[in-house]
Amino acid sequence: MDKLAEIMAHKREEIEHRIRPVRDSELNRLSQNQTGKSFAEALRARRGLAVIAEIKRRSPSAGQIAELPDATEQARKYQNAEVDCLSVLTDEKYFGGSLRDLWNVTDFLSDHRRDIPCLRKDFFVHPIQIVEAAEAGARCILIIVRALEDDEIDRLYDAAQAAGLDALFEVHTERELDRALEFGPRIVGVNNRDLSRFVTDLAISELIIPQMPDDVIPVSESGIFTPEDAARAHACGAQAILVGEALMREEDPTDLVKAFHQA
Repeated sequence: MDKLAEIMAHKREEIEHRIRPVRDSELNRLSQNQTGKSFAEALRARRGLAVIAEIKRRSPSAGQIAELPDATEQARKYQNAEVDCLSVLTDEKYFGGSLRDLWNVTDFLSDHRRDIPCLRKDFFVHPIQIVEAAEAGARCILIIVRALEDDEIDRLYDAAQAAGLDALFEVHTERELDRALEFGPRIVGVNNRDLSRFVTDLAISELIIPQMPDDVIPVSESGIFTPEDAARAHACGAQAILVGEALMREEDPTDLVKAFHQA
């Protein structure tokens, strides 16, 4: 079993006791609570390269990245660095996150009147996770194309839209891009890391992003550590980059975020 398959199998088991019917009326009520910029609007608003800054304690590829008792401390650093969006990892077993992190971060941003939309970064398999994301203040959810059947993608995307959330469709191959585009996504992220083997190559973005239609927001994810990496992603058409490890390892990420914006 490859790593992504292992993670997805665990996720399906983890949420099994939380699964219940999710009705359109519930999702529609959640959509009425959405305020401020959407995730897509925040990415489009940036003149230059937008930065999605990730709150990530550890990963299967990098191991322990940062000791972070309180996710709001990292959110404060990212707020000061003027990032465009946040990505909050809520998977506990493999990434050290929690849904409580997302609640704490969105509460912090609301208290400080900062309109920075958040992605709930997790392994989505059922609409109940979208209900949880919306209740916790997320404005976007993740759909990993490789990990899901078409009917699961359709159900997740329909639920996200009904709840007023954007969806970041994540792909790693040309075939996965073709599958994603069948659903009419607004945002497509190219994960430069092969989640089955955790090997990273920025050439994946250079291959896939130029094939995206003009009405899609292209995001380059993983393997971006330097302004040169960001410039490489921008040059092939990325409108945004998603960066975790490099920013998490900075005591003050402001200068690096600024360099990414200008790449």
